[in-house]
Amino acid sequence: MIKITISLPPITKKNHQQIYRNSKTGKPFVTQSKAYKDYQESAGYFIPCKYMMIAKPVNVKAIYYMPTRRKVDLCNLHAALHDILVHYGVLEDDNSQIIVSTDGSRVGYDKENPRTEIIIQKMEG
Repeated sequence: MIKITISLPPITKKNHQQIYRNSKTGKPFVTQSKAYKDYQESAGYFIPCKYMMIAKPVNVKAIYYMPTRRKVDLCNLHAALHDILVHYGVLEDDNSQIIVSTDGSRVGYDKENPRTEIIIQKMEG
């Protein structure tokens, strides 16, 4: 079992995308915002188990403590967190062969201490 706490207000990827134009071709492309990129970079400071490259089936339970009571999409929070875990090599990939469940995940509220508490647990059988 691996426990990680990212002591930052949770952020999603979907609500923080930006459209830019390629300077050479003029074609538009979508990229993550500076806010998300900064979040991803800062999250790395809270992940002690980088480059484990877990490739076996796991449950990734995440409790997202938000700084406000505004509605938030749990799927979008998961997408951002799973991409961060892959980015830092905790997980080899975030496909359904590795993250087989997110049982126990939920969104909470903590104005004073927004964070993401993560438990990665090997799946049996």
